[in-house]
Amino acid sequence: MSLDVLAIAAHPDDVEQTCGGTLLKMAEKGYRTGILDLTAGDMGTRGTPELRLEEAAEAAKILLVRERDNMRFPDARLENTISARMSLALKIRELAPRTVILPYWEGRHPDHYRAAEIGYEACFLAGLKKLDEYSEPHRPYKIIYSSLYANVTPSFVVDISAQFDRRMAALLSYRSQYGAVSEGGELFPQEQEIRERLAAVARFYGNLVGVKYAEPFVVKETMLVDDIVAMGGRSI
Repeated sequence: MSLDVLAIAAHPDDVEQTCGGTLLKMAEKGYRTGILDLTAGDMGTRGTPELRLEEAAEAAKILLVRERDNMRFPDARLENTISARMSLALKIRELAPRTVILPYWEGRHPDHYRAAEIGYEACFLAGLKKLDEYSEPHRPYKIIYSSLYANVTPSFVVDISAQFDRRMAALLSYRSQYGAVSEGGELFPQEQEIRERLAAVARFYGNLVGVKYAEPFVVKETMLVDDIVAMGGRSI
């Protein structure tokens, strides 16, 4: 399989929170999309790894992704080791994505910024011819970082106004995390609070470009523009 867009995240439900609307929008445009979760969230207060994998599969259907897999790396203990980089690099060769979405490289949860670090280095390694004699080298053309929870100015945003409700439906497929259960209730906001919080964030980024809801992204390199007349986003 060759994917157009692959989102790599530390935990099941990370993608749904940060770039699920963008993945859905790309799928609706006809692109082949996928999600690769690095852990099954086995250290989470709620649910079990098996249950979260089931919920991830349900969410993937809503987001119309062609492929979703889980590397089953240790949750809350992600480390940028040779083994982790090699395993992920081989998976990237297998999926051959043109564009990769990674978590922003700074964050509260160590797994998130470790996922960004491991993901970038694995993308680089995947392009080395001599890395593995049994697979074809592949290096993604573009790496972008989902910056929803980072206090940074985005390089660009994606209008997800038409996809926002389904993005929320995908996120709330994780009933073990967002359902009304007593376990860990003091740590987890209720479903309505989750809806209001994420809607407020998406409205903020949408307001920057004159749309209802948007998701923000950052790139490290300077972006190339071929047609300055067709650029999106009004200046005045």
